[in-house]
Amino acid sequence: MVKSMTGYGRGEQSFDGVQITVELRAVNNRYLDCAVKMPRAYIFAEDAMKTMVQGAVARGKVDVFVTMTRDGGDDVVVVVNEDLARRYVDALEKLYQLGDGRVKREYRATDLARFPDILTVEKQAEDLEQVKEQLLAVLSAAIEDFNAMRAREGERLTADILSRAETIETLLEGVEVRSPQTVADYRARLEAKMQEALQNTQIDEGRLLIEAAIFADKIAVDEETVRLHSHLGQLRELLAAGGAVGRKLDFLIQEFNRETNTIGSKCNDLEITRMVVDMKAEIEKIREQVQNLE
Repeated sequence: MVKSMTGYGRGEQSFDGVQITVELRAVNNRYLDCAVKMPRAYIFAEDAMKTMVQGAVARGKVDVFVTMTRDGGDDVVVVVNEDLARRYVDALEKLYQLGDGRVKREYRATDLARFPDILTVEKQAEDLEQVKEQLLAVLSAAIEDFNAMRAREGERLTADILSRAETIETLLEGVEVRSPQTVADYRARLEAKMQEALQNTQIDEGRLLIEAAIFADKIAVDEETVRLHSHLGQLRELLAAGGAVGRKLDFLIQEFNRETNTIGSKCNDLEITRMVVDMKAEIEKIREQVQNLE
């Protein structure tokens, strides 16, 4: 299946209160250029994500956006410094004893919590390998959505290219029909000019045949039309085969232009010239569409 280079895909999934969203956006580019934009805390997974994108996309400028949202404060834990708390309790006990009964002995947890460094808030430890696997799982879903959109666009582009290829083939067949008639018209014009110049003198039929043969050889486009038919066949085969065929098609379209230009330069005929102009217009439209294919 042929895919477009441009596309958008989105994947979203929750893991233990963490919502991971991955978006892919791509535009045309000669080669694959992948950039991942994600929170710095998870930059360790960037290479693995790029590798996954490279396995699914052949060319294009692909931007990957990663968003991670946590529900509530599940990402932090409150840690009690037990050793320090015991030391504070021991110190309070000494103060009580120094008070000689004039100080009340009340050690409430809330009172202890007010002392410095008894309670600390720390970020909950994460299993980095597990987080990476979660990111890759969401990225895989985004790539699937991304490729589905590119495939739909690729199908539309393929249909348009094949339709224009049929138009070119029809025009090419017109050139093949018209080309022999060009020689006949030239011979008729040449004979008329010779009659006018020589008047009553007998025309040399052999010389007339030689001139017509030279002209026919000069304007012969059989080789070009055969090659163009071959190129049209290759175009259809590449599109049917699918995959990353954009570069091959881009080169093939250059060959289309080369053969068509040669036909136009050889044929000294208004009708063929018009058909060549129409072919070149269709080839240019195909070239523009091919620029969008992966």
